[in-house]
Parts: sequence; C-alpha cells; structure tokens
Amino acid sequence: MARQERAIRTRKVILEAAGAVFDEHGYTATTIAMVLERAEVTKGALYFHFSSKESLAQAVLDEQLSLGAVPPQPCKLQELVDITFVFGQRLLTNSLLKGSVRLAVDQCAPPGVDHSGPFRQWADHLVGILERARDQGELLPTVQPRQTVELLVGAFAGIQLMSRALNDRDDLAERISVLWGHLLPSIALPGMLTGIDREPDRGVRVLAALDAAGVEPVAMDLSAS
Repeated sequence: MARQERAIRTRKVILEAAGAVFDEHGYTATTIAMVLERAEVTKGALYFHFSSKESLAQAVLDEQLSLGAVPPQPCKLQELVDITFVFGQRLLTNSLLKGSVRLAVDQCAPPGVDHSGPFRQWADHLVGILERARDQGELLPTVQPRQTVELLVGAFAGIQLMSRALNDRDDLAERISVLWGHLLPSIALPGMLTGIDREPDRGVRVLAALDAAGVEPVAMDLSAS
C-alpha cells in the first residue's frame, strides 16, 4: 500500500509539473527534460507512468473534467453556473488545469493527442445537467440542450482565452458573470432568474465551502449524464 501511495503521489507531481510546463511553453516547445526538472523526479519515475510526451499530454488533458466538479444543486441551472465559476476560479492557480486548457486549444498537438476530447466530454456532461433542468421545469420550452451547451462551451473557451490575453485572467469571474447575464434569460423560465447566483465571487464561495468540507475534486461520472 505504501508503494502504491508513493506511485500515486509521484504521478500527481509529474502531472502538475507537466501542466505548468505545457501552459508556459505549449506542446511543441515542451520537452521531457523540462518536465523532469520541474517535477524533480527521475526519468525512470516519469516513464513508469507515461511512455512518451504524447501520453503525458493526453493524461493532462484527461484531468480537466474532474477540476470542474461542484456539489449537486437542487436547481440544475445553478449547478451549471457553479461549474463555470469554479472552473474559472481554479484556472487562476491550478497548474494542471492551466496546462490542460492550453493543450485543448493548441493546434500543434500531434494526431496522437486528442485535444478535442475535453470539448466533447464537457458538452456530454453539461447536456445531462441541462436535460435534468428541463425535466425539473427550469427551462423555456424552446431550449435545445445540446445546442445550448455547445454554445456555452465555445463561449466559455473564448472568454477565458480573451481574459488571459488581456488581463492574465484577473477579470475572468466578471466575464463569466456577464456571459450568464446574457445567456440565462434566453434559456431559463423568468421565475428562475432571480434565484440563480451569478455574482463574480460565486466560484470563490463554492470552493470555500468545498474546502471547509474537505472535499477533493473527483472525476465526473459521464455515464450518468
């Protein structure tokens, strides 16, 4: 068990280091040597977990979904809003998430790295939440969950890139709040709007509640979506 726990910790250290390096340099300029230096592990330790730079990049991408996990909410639109704010808040400090986002939009990644995966996974997961919101009577009857979610995922990707370029993501929470201010009235029943919290500090408050409860991010069950 002790050996297994060490292996898990080592893998986490390597992924966090790789995320930081991919975020700073992009896929093409990143080397295994740079990751080894940042992680302060041996080459053997890295190759025990990852056979190549491609497999390392894929593992960083595959971690993205778990870092948007939030507590379930009775109002599913609130849960959807919370995911975006928590993801945006973690994006300010979490090196692994930063690297995963950089790889997802890095068109220089080779064919062996599926940088489109996070977009599809997020869409599939969020469609499930929006369908439950529909079933609970939270949505306007004209809303088509798949179309709405793909618009949301694309818009979110765009505003976080814009926020990074202009302000190193310092204003990302405000931009997310503005996004929801435009999107919610077009999908939610009017009576729902006043009860949904989309204040810019929403992500900070949700994460504080998670930290107080000692809850760590866990992988989302896509099969339930």
